[in-house]
Amino acid sequence: MSARPEILFPLFAELTSLDGVGPKTAQNMAGLGVEKPRDLLFLLPFSGIDRTIKESVQGADAPATLTVEVEIGQHRPPRNKGGAYRIDVVDSQIAFQLVYFHARGDYLGKLLPTGQRRVVSGKVELFDGLAQMVHPDHVVRPEDAAQIPSFEPVYPLTAGVTQKPLTKSIASALQRVPVLSEWIDETQKKVKEWPDWHDAIASVHAPENLGDLAAYSPARERLAYDEFMAHQLTLALARANRRRAPGVESHGTGKLRNKVLSSLPYKPTGAQLRSIDEITQDMASPHRMNRLLQGDVGSGKTLVAFMALLAVVEAGGQGVMMAPTEILARQHLEGLQPLAENAGVVLELLTGRDKGRERAAKLSALVDGKIQILVGTHAVFQKDVHFKDLRLAIVDEQHRFGVRQRLELGKKGQSADVLVMTATPIPRSLALAQYGDMDVSVLDEKPAGRQPIKTALISDERVSEVINHLRDAISQGRQAYWVCPLVGESEVSDLIAAEERFKTLRALLGEDVIRLVHGQMPAAEKDAAMSDFVEGRAQVLVATTVIEVGVNVPKATIMVIERAESFGLAQLHQLRGRVGRGSEASTCLLMYKAPLSENGQKRLTVLRETNDGFKISETDLQMRGAGDLIGTAQSGLPRFRVADMESQIALMDIAQSDARKLLHDDPELTSERGKAARVLLWLMEQDQAIRLISVG
Repeated sequence: MSARPEILFPLFAELTSLDGVGPKTAQNMAGLGVEKPRDLLFLLPFSGIDRTIKESVQGADAPATLTVEVEIGQHRPPRNKGGAYRIDVVDSQIAFQLVYFHARGDYLGKLLPTGQRRVVSGKVELFDGLAQMVHPDHVVRPEDAAQIPSFEPVYPLTAGVTQKPLTKSIASALQRVPVLSEWIDETQKKVKEWPDWHDAIASVHAPENLGDLAAYSPARERLAYDEFMAHQLTLALARANRRRAPGVESHGTGKLRNKVLSSLPYKPTGAQLRSIDEITQDMASPHRMNRLLQGDVGSGKTLVAFMALLAVVEAGGQGVMMAPTEILARQHLEGLQPLAENAGVVLELLTGRDKGRERAAKLSALVDGKIQILVGTHAVFQKDVHFKDLRLAIVDEQHRFGVRQRLELGKKGQSADVLVMTATPIPRSLALAQYGDMDVSVLDEKPAGRQPIKTALISDERVSEVINHLRDAISQGRQAYWVCPLVGESEVSDLIAAEERFKTLRALLGEDVIRLVHGQMPAAEKDAAMSDFVEGRAQVLVATTVIEVGVNVPKATIMVIERAESFGLAQLHQLRGRVGRGSEASTCLLMYKAPLSENGQKRLTVLRETNDGFKISETDLQMRGAGDLIGTAQSGLPRFRVADMESQIALMDIAQSDARKLLHDDPELTSERGKAARVLLWLMEQDQAIRLISVG
């Protein structure tokens, strides 16, 4: 079934085919993310108005929306143009007025004839002690009172779209809802007491009270599960698809690894040894590995990655390690070179800077298998880069890498195992949503001998004290980073701030001890400044952005972050992790501009109180939400309409194990439930997933 099933056609028709939706309204609805009838079904009300009929407006806590039956009295047209048109009415206890502006008297005479009874519903306010209902939302005859919903849903709006026409178009879309076969496991559905899909859709648009709007109401919970299920099925299919592609079994002898391990001045942590085991077992299996190695700053990911690379070299293959920037690639090279020399392994660097003869020589050595491990940037992806026998691809800093790029990478070595490393501890819910297709190894221990980093908050009014502290540290031969604020959206203003700070510090500390690094510098200058710092020719490095400072400098024991409140929590934690890499105690000074907002205060306090990256990322997620945390558009994170990743993590867990089990039992989705699941994928627009089944 590689075309959309016919039963869904009405939901994917033009918006203008719905009642009351013309071309202009259809265009405006795009502001709500609505492009077809299906989208309206998943546009859920966020609140509701109680319109049950009351005895009287008397004693109501005005302003309030009320519904009462009234007898209509005298009409009082405005004395001057544009004034208010008033109508006297009386309910069972009290007289009040209906008020209209810019109204046509003949229309109101027909709508509200004197002497007759009507049910009116709208907002009642007190004006000079007299109750008024301005522009009632509903006016009906008493016998038609049932037309007014007792609890009326309120939908999100956008420019050019108002409640009434939107409600009308949703009602029209609801008439097209088909009865679909069930994709949820029967037992699961019974335990949760979830309704059928079409009943769930009808009921979320006809709430009877505020409880029906809650995420845990059975209908909403079912629809959230459906979204998670479709997403997790897509990830599980991508995973199954990769596993179907035959992998190469890499059985290492352990010879090179033992050489390196015995030469280390320290003992690897339990978490490192466990991860190395998980990875090498994966690589020895006939399936292609697709694993995420998640570790906090300083948890020793590089050693684990290198052990994996050595295992493929022992088995006669090649490995590649990719970094997002040239500086990080060079740093990997520097970190790995001594280990490689110990093991007698040939390690090379390939970046966009390699040109001409030198590049050609590297490429031919790769094809001949003379280079066993290659470290590089995206240049590794270029068409003319060929390996003799690529078995393992390691990608650093995953967040620039969605599911699509992971599929691309796998194509380079037709059966290469893939290991992705991230130093940003990812909250569990995001890991499930973003990396649900991968197996995960977590480094949750710090290597022995690492000194804890002391974190302090200090107002920027005390900057001169900070500079004096820095002067003392320099005289003792220590090194420091000074990170400048994120001033605005533009890198230019960030740069000006950094240059100002650089000039001040240079004047106070002496120009031979300080260097500046920023994003606008030519690469060669940047590298020169960095290497001066790394090799100790400079003692203070002033930097604008975080990413440039991926360096490992054991003597750097001070990190000053200016305007710390302008950075995200995870980013601050990453920056702090640049110090505390040697045996000396380190400090991180978070300078802020007073007064701090409550949120800013909370963020910086969390940082002062804990060094645990996982705890920090969970807090960041609670405070900022998933979208802000990792720019949603480029992060590969799905946008859910009903489900909420942060509060419904348990539901996503269930969806993940259900999706994996369904595919395990029915890999081609050909059973009754499997076919229903295909319809779910079409309904949720997971076309990529459907292609994976059709290919498979």
